[in-house]
Amino acid sequence: MRYRHLGSSSLHVSEIALGSWLTYGAGVPHERAVACVDAAFEAGINFIDTANVYARGAAEELLGEVLASRARESYVLATKLYFPMSPSDRGLSRAQVHKQLDASLARLRTDYVDLYQCHRYDDSTPLEETMSALNEAVEAGKTRYVGFSEWTPAQLSAALDLAPQGAVRFVSSQPQYSLLHRRPESEVFPLCAANGIGQIVWSPLAQGVLTGKYRAGQHPPAESRMASEEMGWAMGRYSDDVVERVQRLEPIAARLGITMAQLALSWVLRRPEVTSAIVGATRPEQVRENAAASGIQLDEQALAEIDEALG
Repeated sequence: MRYRHLGSSSLHVSEIALGSWLTYGAGVPHERAVACVDAAFEAGINFIDTANVYARGAAEELLGEVLASRARESYVLATKLYFPMSPSDRGLSRAQVHKQLDASLARLRTDYVDLYQCHRYDDSTPLEETMSALNEAVEAGKTRYVGFSEWTPAQLSAALDLAPQGAVRFVSSQPQYSLLHRRPESEVFPLCAANGIGQIVWSPLAQGVLTGKYRAGQHPPAESRMASEEMGWAMGRYSDDVVERVQRLEPIAARLGITMAQLALSWVLRRPEVTSAIVGATRPEQVRENAAASGIQLDEQALAEIDEALG
């Protein structure tokens, strides 16, 4: 496993991070979820990403249980807030920042998280209020750093403009990014790079589509996330044309002696702006396979073949 510094922070995180959306505390049985976390540590993964809204707090609770026996300095822990936790609890107001962070810390059984992220932008709360509350959380020692997920360049620029007034600075961005979703490359990546903000990308495997497990015109495999009642509801739907083009990547991966998942992850990690790629494994063997993508270097021929295959 290789490690990279997250933006301008002092956090040194694994190139592969373990995520928990739809899986832990929800769609994956408890024993298997514990085995996935154990496999992550065995593979050198030290970066764990979650959110309060994942399984309505159950993902944080499971991680709190599993991580309780491990030295706190042995892992980097990130969580988020924004989405509703109750009809009256949502957003990025000062009250919500403090209430939701305290609740997350209790579920995670820790005094602090390393990274607290705004899961989305809150149009109903003044940005100054949000940034001030995040600064208070840092000063209180409840989070070491702060970040955001899926903010537009304009929203990020507005937050950066507050820095000279003493507002806390973001160190991380969490965008969707994969072979099939490259939008952040044009504006988000360069703006963040110029301001010491690293990318922690989610869905680098396009929710499993880039592993090659799904076939055009066929039902999803019985053991796949898309076939799961608990997890499948939130899965993206890709056209048969996209799935067929993904299948053209198989000879490329075979020539390189790697799996389709490793091809997709190493493609994401080729960008210097990307600090870590979040994977949402449902089985320990997936964790080990994904972790092995760290350090794989794709040459120019492979990159050109990938683009040609995907059109």
